[in-house]
Amino acid sequence: MLATLLHGPRDVRVEERPDPRLVTGDDAVVRVVAACVCGSDLWRYRGIVDFEAPKLMGHEFVGVVEQVGDDVHGIRVGDVVIAPFYVCDMTCVHCRGGVSTSCVRRGGWGFPDDRGVLADGAQAERVRVPVADSTLVRVPEGVDVDALLPDLLALSDVCGTGHHAAVSAGVGSGKTVAVVGDGAVGLMAVLAASRLGAERVIAFSRHPDRQALAREFGATDILEERGREGAKRVHELTGIGADCVLECVGTRESIEQAVRSARPGGAVGYVGVPGEGPAWPAQYLFSTNIRVAGGVAPVRQYLPDLLDDVIAGRIRPGRVFDFETTLDGIAEAYAAMDERRSIKALVRMPEPPAAA
Repeated sequence: MLATLLHGPRDVRVEERPDPRLVTGDDAVVRVVAACVCGSDLWRYRGIVDFEAPKLMGHEFVGVVEQVGDDVHGIRVGDVVIAPFYVCDMTCVHCRGGVSTSCVRRGGWGFPDDRGVLADGAQAERVRVPVADSTLVRVPEGVDVDALLPDLLALSDVCGTGHHAAVSAGVGSGKTVAVVGDGAVGLMAVLAASRLGAERVIAFSRHPDRQALAREFGATDILEERGREGAKRVHELTGIGADCVLECVGTRESIEQAVRSARPGGAVGYVGVPGEGPAWPAQYLFSTNIRVAGGVAPVRQYLPDLLDDVIAGRIRPGRVFDFETTLDGIAEAYAAMDERRSIKALVRMPEPPAAA
């Protein structure tokens, strides 16, 4: 099969790899229909995060089940499935506690599973899925997958991650929310805040295309200032600061901007991947009673409810994809996101050959 590997900074290649096979009874093999490039992929692509090359890439996909192990009973060959960005069993103490990202059997695409067997990266034609019954979410029969494919794919990571920021900050009816970050996750956080009933949603963005999408997702105000100046503008707009601030970047500047945008007694929900060792301003948090919660988003927990809303047409998270290519064009997908020519890139896989 063909798969995407990163050989070094900005060196993305599509190469032949062995077809995945079932290793144990709870595995499945899924033919990938569509995958995408994530903002977190860019940390390795830019050489900011060290990795052992060549690195299998991709952790978001929608596909069709081709094989199942003897112990897989919840999904069947032919099912359309969404994979969250990690593997989980949904039965351990952490999964039952709502943080499936800390599952005792947690694994990730392109990394060894809990048995030490490498799982395939998602930017490939096929993937072996460990703990398939609990990891994969089945799309109900009768859903127009072709029409909803971008929306379904967004549920594998960014939609649930933006939702986690909102849930962590306590977004609800009547709240004023500020969102730091206008990438895919930040835009999904705007959508989540609106979905959860926020009265006012302030989005930080300097890019007209992202501003327009933020408004489509429910933003009531757009601010172009950043850092302390951006936080000051939130206080000017609201009089006291935001009830909830959603931090979706992960840099020192974005974290300080988020914290200082909140009102005293407010909350910050953070999901930005901390790429440069950010330091939280402990004294300021202590002095203002601002609460902080968040982390790696347990999207597997959120996926069923978000899927229901996609199918019902209540949300369209797939609007965040503004660049589309096939697997042989994935290097350009990375470049487009790296150069901020794209918010998020969707990658369609080759159709299987017709039966003879």
